[in-house]
Amino acid sequence: MSFSQEVWQRNLALYEKTLALPFNQELAQGTLNKDVFSHYVIQDAHYLLAYGRALAVCAAKAFSAEDVMQFSDAARIAIVVERSLHADFMQEFDISQEEFRTTPLTLACHHYTSFLTATAWSESYPVVLASLLPCFWIYAEVGNAIVAHSVPNNPYQAWIDTYSGEEFNQAVRNVIATIDSVAARCDADTLEKMHHAYTTAAKLEWLFWDSAYDQRQWLGLDN
Repeated sequence: MSFSQEVWQRNLALYEKTLALPFNQELAQGTLNKDVFSHYVIQDAHYLLAYGRALAVCAAKAFSAEDVMQFSDAARIAIVVERSLHADFMQEFDISQEEFRTTPLTLACHHYTSFLTATAWSESYPVVLASLLPCFWIYAEVGNAIVAHSVPNNPYQAWIDTYSGEEFNQAVRNVIATIDSVAARCDADTLEKMHHAYTTAAKLEWLFWDSAYDQRQWLGLDN
């Protein structure tokens, strides 16, 4: 069994809970509150910058020239292409650049980005890869799962089409192939660290969407 097959099976129940979140189910039906989605878009745009940085560190640690190019390109795409999608949503949902700039990271976004950044700088290339995989893979799986259930004229169709689209899914398949190739050369201790990193990030994916649905802040703290 490959690493990707094993890690998916270990975390299948967590993925199913993520797919079942009200945020994702209501997004598919087009009934998600627009204020909730606006909150999510702002936080996700903040998240993407940190994710792009972590991908860049991953590229610097990569074992081969091909992997350096793969994750350098991924870092650019995370910031340029997906931020373009968010820019369109910000315009559509009347989110000003000032509102985005002055909105701080929520607890969930801060926790997730801090985990990715710390892992990128402190861990080995295989473990960094594992920590970055859920953001690729879970988004693709959620997009593929809900695209068939999306209602006509869904205000969130662009989001669904992006993550269910062939371009994004091919990128996900490429990352999975890379991590399986890397994992095949790892010892047992490194593999367990990879599993732990993946599961932690997958839990933070669940938390990010759950927190966004409730527009959860820092427990009433002002600053």
